Amino acid sequence: MSERKQQILQQAIQIIAREGYGKLTMRALAKASGMKLGALQYHFATREVLLQALTDAIAEDYAASLAQLEAENDALTIRDVVQWYLQDSGGARLESDWLWPQLWAMGRVEPQMRALLDGIASRLIELLERYLTEAGSTNARAEALAIVSLAEGSTLFVGTDTPWEADADQLVETVLEIIDNKYGGRYEQHRATG
Repeated sequence: MSERKQQILQQAIQIIAREGYGKLTMRALAKASGMKLGALQYHFATREVLLQALTDAIAEDYAASLAQLEAENDALTIRDVVQWYLQDSGGARLESDWLWPQLWAMGRVEPQMRALLDGIASRLIELLERYLTEAGSTNARAEALAIVSLAEGSTLFVGTDTPWEADADQLVETVLEIIDNKYGGRYEQHRATG
């Protein structure tokens, strides 16, 4: 993807994150990108093409970040995955503490966004389910769903400009403490003997 297309997509992310997904129109994006509508349409012919490129870019960012996490850790733990998700390593460039609530709203009306969110959640659930199974869980799928639900739900309370912004670090620590209390010892024991 060209550098110019990446800049346009970054501008689209900023519009969604800061103004809301309803404000993302081709005209608004062209103006924010300092170009005429025709020039924008040269790069992204329609809004649907733009949205697909946007979802592809976000998915690639998260996939690359998760792959990096896996590559940097010989023995990735459940806690590592949850901490990665809560600290939003995949979304730092994406202004995701503002972006994610908008993407969830978009997912209700835009099939591409729904597919993106489902894909990211499915990857996390699959990864956690595998680790939970290795740790001896008899209900790994349900536990993985519960963990992802807890982590995802917490993102509503830790974003910038929320009434709970000051509590963000403590919330993350509390979620990680819950994970440690439930899975830390079991996983470490399994890893040592497995």
